[in-house]
Amino acid sequence: MAGQLMLSLSILIVLHELGHFIPARFFKTRVEKFYLFFDPWFSLIKFKKGDTEYGIGWLPLGGYVKISGMIDESFDAAQMAQEPQPWEFRSKPAWQRLIIMLGGVTVNFILGFILFSMTLFVWGESYIPASQVKNGISVDSLGRDLGLVDGDQILKIGDKPFTEFNDRLVIRGIIIDNAQSIEVLRDGKVTQIPVDEKWVDILSRYENKSNFLFSARLPFEISSVSKNSPAEKAGLKADDIVIGLNDVSTPYFYDFVKAVKPYANKEIVINILRDKDTLSLPITTTKDAKIGAYTYPFNHYFTQDVREYSFLASIPAGFSQGSQFLGDQFKAFGQMFKGKIKASESLGGFGSIASMYGDVWIWERFWKMTAVLSLILGFMNLLPIPALDGGHVMFLLYEVVTGRKPSDKFMEIATMIGFILILSLVIFANGLDIFRNFFNK
Repeated sequence: MAGQLMLSLSILIVLHELGHFIPARFFKTRVEKFYLFFDPWFSLIKFKKGDTEYGIGWLPLGGYVKISGMIDESFDAAQMAQEPQPWEFRSKPAWQRLIIMLGGVTVNFILGFILFSMTLFVWGESYIPASQVKNGISVDSLGRDLGLVDGDQILKIGDKPFTEFNDRLVIRGIIIDNAQSIEVLRDGKVTQIPVDEKWVDILSRYENKSNFLFSARLPFEISSVSKNSPAEKAGLKADDIVIGLNDVSTPYFYDFVKAVKPYANKEIVINILRDKDTLSLPITTTKDAKIGAYTYPFNHYFTQDVREYSFLASIPAGFSQGSQFLGDQFKAFGQMFKGKIKASESLGGFGSIASMYGDVWIWERFWKMTAVLSLILGFMNLLPIPALDGGHVMFLLYEVVTGRKPSDKFMEIATMIGFILILSLVIFANGLDIFRNFFNK
């Protein structure tokens, strides 16, 4: 996870800073430093070429280019106290300074759209059609509280048809699209399940991010048993199908999971189907009410469909996918301003981000995550906060409209406030990760 995050951030930081570096050099503005990661007190690697020092810092919280005559996180007051020089940022016309400041986020957005497009071109888009899930859903406690029932077949989320089987689509529909109902087929009848406004908050909570609402209703067909487990000792084998517990029918996997919960560390009788024979085997569960048998994964029972894209078709499809993601971010901010989503529940530090890559290196997921992070970095950097690109853009637009340039002292104070705000947010977000992982279990 750490390796994937580090590589992804390194790619994004270098390309973002190139987005500032290239137009700065094009407009003959001196760039004093170009750094991957921050270098307070010392650098890991550095060398100088022309007027620019290139290097890698030791603090992996971002990167930067130090542009002459610009008030930034370097807070070089001595340079700003001198007379402006023709090669300095402050000596350039406002429109050139605006292009230099927008260069980084422009690269982030373009890169994000390109990566979305290229993942579609290389791997396509895999999904399981909801129509394949004939036996309906098995509902977890969260889904049950929402009003779903075992065996339901989901038809719509709000007014959008449920064509791809994925409980994340239901969660997204409620949190982002503000869906107020879920339409299901229950016992042969179409039923509307109203969704209370409180579910936007509940489903966006950090504690529920990895919880699922439902899964496909599948048989308990054993794929393997753990060595020395109760299942192995009882004689359970691969491809046995568990159909009952203490002569109570459990035709589906989650029926068995729910039925066995009260029998922790107790002897039970499992009814199984082996070939054409029905057998009853005594078995003593573990203290966690488990037997050490594993069922086949989801994709064992269903055939994934893949939408394949030619190179030309992948470009608008990737742009559409990236635009939807950015639209979701705007909608999520809107939900925060309305008080429906708590900002603290959506925040996470480097640990939260790293966990999204997974603990196995899968290139498709790596590049999709890099695309997502690129768009998030572009979006966040555009926020009108001093010390971010968006803060500089805000003051430059003010200058273009009014013809008046904010004083260097004002810019210095505003940048310091913005820098403290951003640093506090980084500390808070990573503090939340530590609290969630070590103190809130």
